[in-house]
Amino acid sequence: MIETSLLLGSFLVLILLGVPIAFSLGISSLLTASYTGLGTAMIVQRVGAGMQSFPLLAIPLFILAGAIMAKGGVARRIVDFAYIIVGPFPGGLAMVNCIDSMFFGGVSGSAVADISSTGPIMIPMMVQKGYDREFATAITVASSTQGIIIPPSHNMVIYAMVAGGVSIGKLFLAGYIPGILMGVLLAITCYILALKRGYPREKRPPLKESLIIARDGLLSIFAAVIIVGGIAFGIFTATEASAVAVFYAAFLGLVVYREMRIRDLWPIFVDSVQTTAIVMLLIGCASGFAWMMTFLHVPTLVTQFFLSITDNKFAVLLLINILLLFLGAIMDVAPLIVIVTPVLLPVVQAVGMSPVTFGIVLMVNMAIGLTTPPVGAGLFVGCTVGKTTMEKCTRSMLLLWPAMLTVLFLTTYIPWLTTALPNWLMP
Repeated sequence: MIETSLLLGSFLVLILLGVPIAFSLGISSLLTASYTGLGTAMIVQRVGAGMQSFPLLAIPLFILAGAIMAKGGVARRIVDFAYIIVGPFPGGLAMVNCIDSMFFGGVSGSAVADISSTGPIMIPMMVQKGYDREFATAITVASSTQGIIIPPSHNMVIYAMVAGGVSIGKLFLAGYIPGILMGVLLAITCYILALKRGYPREKRPPLKESLIIARDGLLSIFAAVIIVGGIAFGIFTATEASAVAVFYAAFLGLVVYREMRIRDLWPIFVDSVQTTAIVMLLIGCASGFAWMMTFLHVPTLVTQFFLSITDNKFAVLLLINILLLFLGAIMDVAPLIVIVTPVLLPVVQAVGMSPVTFGIVLMVNMAIGLTTPPVGAGLFVGCTVGKTTMEKCTRSMLLLWPAMLTVLFLTTYIPWLTTALPNWLMP
Protein backbone atom coordinates (compact mmCIF):
# COMPACT_ATOMS: atom_id res chain seq x y z
CA MET A 1 0.00 0.00 0.00
CA ILE A 2 2.97 2.32 0.52
CA GLU A 3 3.97 2.03 -3.14
CA THR A 4 0.39 2.54 -4.33
CA SER A 5 -0.02 5.58 -2.07
CA LEU A 6 3.26 7.00 -3.38
CA LEU A 7 2.18 6.51 -7.01
CA LEU A 8 -1.29 8.03 -6.66
CA GLY A 9 -0.37 10.60 -4.03
CA SER A 10 2.58 12.05 -5.94
CA PHE A 11 0.46 12.23 -9.08
CA LEU A 12 -2.29 14.19 -7.29
CA VAL A 13 0.22 16.52 -5.63
CA LEU A 14 1.89 17.30 -8.95
CA ILE A 15 -1.49 17.99 -10.58
CA LEU A 16 -2.43 20.37 -7.74
CA LEU A 17 0.91 22.14 -8.17
CA GLY A 18 0.04 22.82 -11.81
CA VAL A 19 2.54 20.42 -13.41
CA PRO A 20 1.35 19.36 -16.90
CA ILE A 21 -0.46 16.04 -16.73
CA ALA A 22 1.96 14.14 -18.97
CA PHE A 23 4.91 15.12 -16.77
CA SER A 24 2.88 14.37 -13.62
CA LEU A 25 2.19 10.85 -14.87
CA GLY A 26 5.83 10.28 -15.82
CA ILE A 27 7.38 11.71 -12.67
CA SER A 28 5.08 9.81 -10.30
CA SER A 29 5.80 6.56 -12.19
CA LEU A 30 9.56 7.12 -12.01
CA LEU A 31 9.45 7.94 -8.28
CA THR A 32 7.46 4.81 -7.49
CA ALA A 33 9.65 2.59 -9.67
CA SER A 34 12.75 3.90 -7.90
CA TYR A 35 11.20 3.28 -4.48
CA THR A 36 10.21 -0.29 -5.33
CA GLY A 37 13.65 -1.10 -6.72
CA LEU A 38 12.43 -1.70 -10.28
CA GLY A 39 14.60 1.09 -11.62
CA THR A 40 13.66 3.93 -13.91
CA ALA A 41 14.72 2.08 -17.08
CA MET A 42 11.62 -0.12 -16.88
CA ILE A 43 9.28 2.91 -16.89
CA VAL A 44 11.16 4.51 -19.77
CA GLN A 45 10.77 1.27 -21.74
CA ARG A 46 7.03 1.19 -21.01
CA VAL A 47 6.63 4.82 -22.13
CA GLY A 48 8.35 4.00 -25.40
CA ALA A 49 6.37 0.79 -25.88
CA GLY A 50 3.12 2.65 -25.23
CA MET A 51 3.78 4.86 -28.25
CA GLN A 52 5.15 2.11 -30.53
CA SER A 53 1.86 0.51 -31.52
CA PHE A 54 0.82 0.10 -35.14
CA PRO A 55 -2.89 0.94 -34.56
CA LEU A 56 -1.80 4.28 -33.09
CA LEU A 57 -0.73 5.34 -36.58
CA ALA A 58 -4.41 6.04 -37.17
CA ILE A 59 -4.36 8.86 -34.62
CA PRO A 60 -2.14 11.42 -36.44
CA LEU A 61 -3.93 10.63 -39.70
CA PHE A 62 -7.41 11.13 -38.22
CA ILE A 63 -6.19 14.37 -36.60
CA LEU A 64 -4.84 15.52 -39.97
CA ALA A 65 -8.06 14.56 -41.77
CA GLY A 66 -10.13 16.55 -39.27
CA ALA A 67 -7.89 19.60 -39.66
CA ILE A 68 -8.12 19.47 -43.46
CA MET A 69 -11.91 19.15 -43.30
CA ALA A 70 -12.14 22.14 -40.97
CA LYS A 71 -10.07 24.25 -43.37
CA GLY A 72 -11.47 22.91 -46.64
CA GLY A 73 -15.07 24.01 -46.31
CA VAL A 74 -16.52 20.71 -45.10
CA ALA A 75 -17.79 22.22 -41.84
CA ARG A 76 -19.72 25.03 -43.53
CA ARG A 77 -21.42 22.68 -45.97
CA ILE A 78 -22.46 20.35 -43.18
CA VAL A 79 -23.93 23.34 -41.32
CA ASP A 80 -25.87 24.33 -44.45
CA PHE A 81 -27.09 20.75 -44.89
CA ALA A 82 -28.32 20.62 -41.28
CA TYR A 83 -29.98 24.02 -41.82
CA ILE A 84 -32.31 22.71 -44.53
CA ILE A 85 -33.25 19.71 -42.36
CA VAL A 86 -34.18 21.31 -39.01
CA GLY A 87 -33.98 25.06 -39.62
CA PRO A 88 -37.76 25.59 -39.98
CA PHE A 89 -38.47 24.20 -36.48
CA PRO A 90 -38.75 26.52 -33.44
CA GLY A 91 -35.20 27.11 -32.26
CA GLY A 92 -34.01 25.91 -35.64
CA LEU A 93 -30.50 27.33 -35.41
CA ALA A 94 -29.88 25.64 -32.06
CA MET A 95 -31.09 22.35 -33.54
CA VAL A 96 -28.85 22.93 -36.57
CA ASN A 97 -25.97 23.09 -34.11
CA CYS A 98 -26.88 19.63 -32.82
CA ILE A 99 -27.37 18.04 -36.24
CA ASP A 100 -24.29 19.54 -37.90
CA SER A 101 -22.17 18.25 -35.01
CA MET A 102 -23.68 14.82 -35.52
CA PHE A 103 -22.56 14.87 -39.15
CA PHE A 104 -19.23 16.60 -38.60
CA GLY A 105 -18.40 14.30 -35.67
CA GLY A 106 -18.88 11.38 -38.02
CA VAL A 107 -16.35 12.93 -40.38
CA SER A 108 -13.67 14.54 -38.19
CA GLY A 109 -13.85 12.44 -35.01
CA SER A 110 -12.85 15.41 -32.87
CA ALA A 111 -14.93 17.57 -30.53
CA VAL A 112 -12.35 20.35 -30.47
CA ALA A 113 -12.17 20.41 -34.29
CA ASP A 114 -15.97 20.64 -34.38
CA ILE A 115 -16.03 23.64 -32.02
CA SER A 116 -13.15 25.36 -33.80
CA SER A 117 -14.70 24.98 -37.26
CA THR A 118 -18.46 25.27 -36.72
CA GLY A 119 -18.38 27.54 -33.64
CA PRO A 120 -17.25 30.68 -35.53
CA ILE A 121 -20.11 30.05 -37.98
CA MET A 122 -22.94 29.11 -35.61
CA ILE A 123 -22.38 31.21 -32.47
CA PRO A 124 -22.44 34.69 -34.16
CA MET A 125 -25.38 33.59 -36.31
CA MET A 126 -27.35 32.47 -33.24
CA VAL A 127 -26.54 35.66 -31.31
CA GLN A 128 -27.67 37.75 -34.28
CA LYS A 129 -31.00 35.89 -34.30
CA GLY A 130 -31.66 36.64 -30.62
CA TYR A 131 -30.15 33.65 -28.79
CA ASP A 132 -28.21 34.24 -25.58
CA ARG A 133 -24.48 34.16 -26.26
CA GLU A 134 -23.93 31.80 -23.33
CA PHE A 135 -26.58 29.36 -24.57
CA ALA A 136 -25.25 29.52 -28.14
CA THR A 137 -21.78 28.66 -26.82
CA ALA A 138 -23.07 25.94 -24.50
CA ILE A 139 -25.03 24.09 -27.21
CA THR A 140 -22.00 24.32 -29.52
CA VAL A 141 -19.82 22.72 -26.84
CA ALA A 142 -22.37 20.08 -25.82
CA SER A 143 -23.21 18.97 -29.35
CA SER A 144 -19.55 18.82 -30.38
CA THR A 145 -18.96 15.95 -27.95
CA GLN A 146 -20.65 13.64 -30.43
CA GLY A 147 -17.27 13.74 -32.19
CA ILE A 148 -15.69 11.28 -29.74
CA ILE A 149 -18.74 8.97 -29.70
CA ILE A 150 -19.68 8.84 -33.38
CA PRO A 151 -16.85 7.26 -35.43
CA PRO A 152 -14.22 7.73 -36.58
CA SER A 153 -12.85 8.62 -33.15
CA HIS A 154 -9.13 8.45 -32.43
CA ASN A 155 -9.99 8.06 -28.75
CA MET A 156 -11.65 4.74 -29.61
CA VAL A 157 -8.38 3.69 -31.23
CA ILE A 158 -6.57 4.46 -27.97
CA TYR A 159 -9.13 2.46 -25.97
CA ALA A 160 -8.92 -0.51 -28.34
CA MET A 161 -5.14 -0.60 -27.92
CA VAL A 162 -5.24 -0.35 -24.12
CA ALA A 163 -8.11 -2.83 -23.74
CA GLY A 164 -6.03 -5.45 -25.53
CA GLY A 165 -7.39 -6.52 -28.88
CA VAL A 166 -10.90 -5.04 -28.91
CA SER A 167 -12.06 -4.67 -32.52
CA ILE A 168 -11.83 -1.05 -33.67
CA GLY A 169 -14.49 -1.76 -36.29
CA LYS A 170 -16.93 -3.00 -33.66
CA LEU A 171 -16.18 0.00 -31.45
CA PHE A 172 -16.85 2.35 -34.35
CA LEU A 173 -20.20 0.69 -35.10
CA ALA A 174 -21.13 0.59 -31.41
CA GLY A 175 -20.81 4.37 -31.14
CA TYR A 176 -23.41 5.26 -33.75
CA ILE A 177 -26.66 4.74 -31.82
CA PRO A 178 -25.49 6.43 -28.56
CA GLY A 179 -23.93 9.28 -30.55
CA ILE A 180 -27.03 9.91 -32.63
CA LEU A 181 -29.17 9.60 -29.50
CA MET A 182 -27.04 12.33 -27.90
CA GLY A 183 -27.72 14.67 -30.83
CA VAL A 184 -31.45 13.91 -30.87
CA LEU A 185 -31.92 14.51 -27.13
CA LEU A 186 -29.95 17.75 -27.27
CA ALA A 187 -32.09 18.88 -30.24
CA ILE A 188 -35.27 18.06 -28.29
CA THR A 189 -33.93 20.12 -25.37
CA CYS A 190 -33.33 23.03 -27.75
CA TYR A 191 -36.87 22.68 -29.12
CA ILE A 192 -38.39 22.84 -25.61
CA LEU A 193 -36.25 25.85 -24.66
CA ALA A 194 -37.19 27.56 -27.94
CA LEU A 195 -40.89 27.24 -27.13
CA LYS A 196 -40.33 28.71 -23.67
CA ARG A 197 -38.00 31.52 -24.74
CA GLY A 198 -39.51 32.33 -28.12
CA TYR A 199 -36.46 31.51 -30.24
CA PRO A 200 -37.25 31.97 -33.96
CA ARG A 201 -37.77 29.54 -36.82
CA GLU A 202 -35.62 29.75 -39.94
CA LYS A 203 -36.79 29.85 -43.53
CA ARG A 204 -35.70 26.94 -45.71
CA PRO A 205 -33.92 27.98 -48.96
CA PRO A 206 -35.69 27.46 -52.32
CA LEU A 207 -35.83 23.90 -53.66
CA LYS A 208 -33.05 24.27 -56.23
CA GLU A 209 -30.67 25.80 -53.71
CA SER A 210 -31.62 23.18 -51.13
CA LEU A 211 -30.76 20.39 -53.55
CA ILE A 212 -27.31 21.88 -54.20
CA ILE A 213 -26.73 22.23 -50.45
CA ALA A 214 -27.83 18.63 -49.91
CA ARG A 215 -25.47 17.38 -52.63
CA ASP A 216 -22.47 19.18 -51.13
CA GLY A 217 -23.40 18.08 -47.61
CA LEU A 218 -23.76 14.43 -48.59
CA LEU A 219 -20.36 14.52 -50.29
CA SER A 220 -18.87 15.60 -46.97
CA ILE A 221 -20.76 13.02 -44.93
CA PHE A 222 -19.75 10.28 -47.38
CA ALA A 223 -16.31 10.33 -45.75
CA ALA A 224 -17.79 8.58 -42.70
CA VAL A 225 -19.42 5.97 -44.94
CA ILE A 226 -16.10 5.22 -46.62
CA ILE A 227 -14.18 4.98 -43.34
CA VAL A 228 -16.58 2.96 -41.19
CA GLY A 229 -18.03 0.94 -44.05
CA GLY A 230 -14.56 0.00 -45.27
CA ILE A 231 -13.55 -1.21 -41.80
CA ALA A 232 -16.83 -3.00 -41.10
CA PHE A 233 -16.75 -4.95 -44.37
CA GLY A 234 -13.06 -5.77 -44.15
CA ILE A 235 -11.95 -3.64 -47.09
CA PHE A 236 -9.20 -1.97 -45.06
CA THR A 237 -7.94 -1.63 -41.49
CA ALA A 238 -8.51 1.36 -39.20
CA THR A 239 -5.02 2.66 -40.00
CA GLU A 240 -5.63 2.37 -43.73
CA ALA A 241 -9.04 3.99 -43.26
CA SER A 242 -7.41 7.01 -41.61
CA ALA A 243 -5.13 7.43 -44.64
CA VAL A 244 -8.16 7.21 -46.96
CA ALA A 245 -9.85 9.89 -44.84
CA VAL A 246 -6.89 12.25 -45.34
CA PHE A 247 -6.91 11.83 -49.12
CA TYR A 248 -10.69 12.19 -49.34
CA ALA A 249 -10.66 15.34 -47.19
CA ALA A 250 -7.88 16.84 -49.33
CA PHE A 251 -9.77 15.92 -52.51
CA LEU A 252 -12.90 17.73 -51.27
CA GLY A 253 -11.02 20.83 -50.14
CA LEU A 254 -8.67 21.15 -53.12
CA VAL A 255 -10.69 19.80 -56.06
CA VAL A 256 -14.42 19.73 -55.28
CA TYR A 257 -15.01 22.76 -53.02
CA ARG A 258 -11.80 24.59 -53.98
CA GLU A 259 -11.58 26.42 -50.65
CA MET A 260 -7.97 25.31 -50.11
CA ARG A 261 -4.72 25.66 -51.99
CA ILE A 262 -1.67 23.44 -51.87
CA ARG A 263 0.18 26.09 -49.84
CA ASP A 264 -2.55 25.88 -47.14
CA LEU A 265 -1.53 22.30 -46.37
CA TRP A 266 1.79 23.15 -44.74
CA PRO A 267 0.38 25.05 -41.70
CA ILE A 268 -2.23 22.28 -41.35
CA PHE A 269 0.57 19.70 -41.27
CA VAL A 270 2.45 21.72 -38.64
CA ASP A 271 -0.62 22.08 -36.39
CA SER A 272 -1.42 18.39 -36.77
CA VAL A 273 2.12 17.38 -35.85
CA GLN A 274 1.99 19.57 -32.74
CA THR A 275 -1.35 18.08 -31.69
CA THR A 276 -0.11 14.56 -32.37
CA ALA A 277 3.05 15.15 -30.32
CA ILE A 278 0.95 16.24 -27.34
CA VAL A 279 -1.40 13.26 -27.66
CA MET A 280 1.43 10.72 -28.08
CA LEU A 281 3.38 12.10 -25.11
CA LEU A 282 0.25 11.78 -22.98
CA ILE A 283 -0.32 8.22 -24.20
CA GLY A 284 3.30 7.22 -23.55
CA CYS A 285 3.46 8.63 -20.00
CA ALA A 286 0.01 7.29 -19.19
CA SER A 287 1.12 3.85 -20.43
CA GLY A 288 4.02 3.89 -17.98
CA PHE A 289 1.68 4.96 -15.19
CA ALA A 290 -0.86 2.25 -16.09
CA TRP A 291 1.89 -0.41 -16.15
CA MET A 292 3.01 0.69 -12.71
CA MET A 293 -0.56 0.37 -11.41
CA THR A 294 -0.83 -3.11 -12.90
CA PHE A 295 2.47 -4.12 -11.30
CA LEU A 296 1.10 -2.97 -7.93
CA HIS A 297 -2.12 -4.99 -8.51
CA VAL A 298 -4.27 -1.86 -8.41
CA PRO A 299 -6.86 -3.31 -10.88
CA THR A 300 -7.35 -6.34 -8.62
CA LEU A 301 -7.67 -4.15 -5.56
CA VAL A 302 -10.18 -1.86 -7.28
CA THR A 303 -12.26 -4.85 -8.44
CA GLN A 304 -12.29 -6.25 -4.92
CA PHE A 305 -13.20 -2.84 -3.53
CA PHE A 306 -16.21 -2.34 -5.80
CA LEU A 307 -17.48 -5.89 -5.31
CA SER A 308 -17.04 -5.58 -1.54
CA ILE A 309 -19.42 -2.62 -1.53
CA THR A 310 -22.11 -4.46 -3.48
CA ASP A 311 -22.41 -7.32 -5.92
CA ASN A 312 -25.41 -5.70 -7.61
CA LYS A 313 -24.51 -5.05 -11.25
CA PHE A 314 -26.54 -1.84 -11.52
CA ALA A 315 -25.04 -0.37 -8.35
CA VAL A 316 -21.47 -1.21 -9.41
CA LEU A 317 -21.97 0.40 -12.83
CA LEU A 318 -23.51 3.48 -11.19
CA LEU A 319 -20.47 3.87 -8.91
CA ILE A 320 -18.13 3.50 -11.89
CA ASN A 321 -20.02 6.17 -13.84
CA ILE A 322 -19.85 8.56 -10.88
CA LEU A 323 -16.10 7.94 -10.62
CA LEU A 324 -15.59 8.51 -14.37
CA LEU A 325 -17.65 11.72 -14.34
CA PHE A 326 -15.48 13.05 -11.52
CA LEU A 327 -12.23 12.06 -13.23
CA GLY A 328 -13.46 13.47 -16.54
CA ALA A 329 -13.87 16.87 -14.92
CA ILE A 330 -10.22 17.01 -13.80
CA MET A 331 -8.31 15.07 -16.49
CA ASP A 332 -7.94 15.11 -20.27
CA VAL A 333 -9.44 12.36 -22.41
CA ALA A 334 -6.42 10.45 -23.77
CA PRO A 335 -4.48 9.91 -20.50
CA LEU A 336 -7.67 9.10 -18.63
CA ILE A 337 -8.53 6.35 -21.12
CA VAL A 338 -5.07 4.81 -20.79
CA ILE A 339 -5.14 4.98 -16.98
CA VAL A 340 -8.66 3.81 -16.13
CA THR A 341 -9.14 1.12 -18.80
CA PRO A 342 -6.83 -1.52 -17.27
CA VAL A 343 -8.21 -0.68 -13.82
CA LEU A 344 -11.95 -0.65 -14.51
CA LEU A 345 -12.27 -3.10 -17.41
CA PRO A 346 -11.86 -6.15 -15.10
CA VAL A 347 -14.54 -4.70 -12.80
CA VAL A 348 -17.17 -4.28 -15.52
CA GLN A 349 -16.34 -7.67 -17.02
CA ALA A 350 -16.88 -9.20 -13.59
CA VAL A 351 -20.46 -7.90 -13.62
CA GLY A 352 -21.12 -8.98 -17.22
CA MET A 353 -20.43 -5.90 -19.37
CA SER A 354 -18.58 -6.49 -22.65
CA PRO A 355 -15.38 -4.55 -23.48
CA VAL A 356 -17.11 -2.97 -26.50
CA THR A 357 -20.01 -1.65 -24.40
CA PHE A 358 -17.62 -0.38 -21.72
CA GLY A 359 -15.63 1.42 -24.41
CA ILE A 360 -18.69 3.40 -25.47
CA VAL A 361 -19.73 4.05 -21.86
CA LEU A 362 -16.22 5.40 -21.31
CA MET A 363 -16.50 7.62 -24.41
CA VAL A 364 -19.84 9.07 -23.24
CA ASN A 365 -18.34 9.82 -19.83
CA MET A 366 -15.37 11.51 -21.51
CA ALA A 367 -17.78 13.48 -23.72
CA ILE A 368 -19.51 14.89 -20.65
CA GLY A 369 -16.10 15.59 -19.12
CA LEU A 370 -15.25 17.82 -22.10
CA THR A 371 -18.11 20.12 -21.03
CA THR A 372 -17.36 20.33 -17.31
CA PRO A 373 -15.02 22.71 -15.48
CA PRO A 374 -12.25 23.04 -14.48
CA VAL A 375 -10.39 21.04 -17.17
CA GLY A 376 -13.03 20.47 -19.88
CA ALA A 377 -11.15 21.17 -23.12
CA GLY A 378 -14.35 21.56 -25.11
CA LEU A 379 -15.71 24.12 -22.65
CA PHE A 380 -12.45 26.08 -22.70
CA VAL A 381 -12.25 26.20 -26.51
CA GLY A 382 -15.96 26.99 -26.81
CA CYS A 383 -15.73 29.95 -24.44
CA THR A 384 -12.75 31.26 -26.40
CA VAL A 385 -14.59 30.98 -29.71
CA GLY A 386 -17.86 32.29 -28.25
CA LYS A 387 -16.18 35.19 -26.45
CA THR A 388 -17.80 34.46 -23.10
CA THR A 389 -16.66 33.26 -19.67
CA MET A 390 -16.58 29.69 -18.41
CA GLU A 391 -18.82 30.61 -15.47
CA LYS A 392 -21.59 32.03 -17.67
CA CYS A 393 -21.37 29.15 -20.14
CA THR A 394 -21.51 26.58 -17.33
CA ARG A 395 -24.85 28.01 -16.15
CA SER A 396 -26.29 27.34 -19.60
CA MET A 397 -24.69 23.87 -19.62
CA LEU A 398 -26.89 22.99 -16.64
CA LEU A 399 -29.84 22.89 -19.06
CA LEU A 400 -28.02 20.46 -21.39
CA TRP A 401 -26.38 18.03 -18.98
CA PRO A 402 -29.66 16.15 -18.26
CA ALA A 403 -29.86 15.06 -21.92
CA MET A 404 -26.22 13.96 -21.89
CA LEU A 405 -26.60 12.06 -18.61
CA THR A 406 -29.69 10.34 -19.99
CA VAL A 407 -27.60 9.00 -22.88
CA LEU A 408 -24.94 7.84 -20.42
CA PHE A 409 -27.33 5.79 -18.31
CA LEU A 410 -29.21 4.38 -21.30
CA THR A 411 -25.89 3.26 -22.80
CA THR A 412 -24.82 1.76 -19.48
CA TYR A 413 -27.96 -0.22 -18.74
CA ILE A 414 -29.25 -1.11 -22.22
CA PRO A 415 -26.43 -3.09 -23.93
CA TRP A 416 -28.47 -3.42 -27.14
CA LEU A 417 -27.68 0.22 -27.95
CA THR A 418 -24.01 -0.66 -28.35
CA THR A 419 -24.24 -4.26 -29.58
CA ALA A 420 -26.96 -4.12 -32.23
CA LEU A 421 -24.90 -2.70 -35.13
CA PRO A 422 -21.68 -4.65 -34.39
CA ASN A 423 -23.59 -7.92 -34.10
CA TRP A 424 -25.45 -7.22 -37.32
CA LEU A 425 -22.61 -5.98 -39.54
CA MET A 426 -19.62 -7.75 -37.93
CA PRO A 427 -20.99 -10.98 -36.41
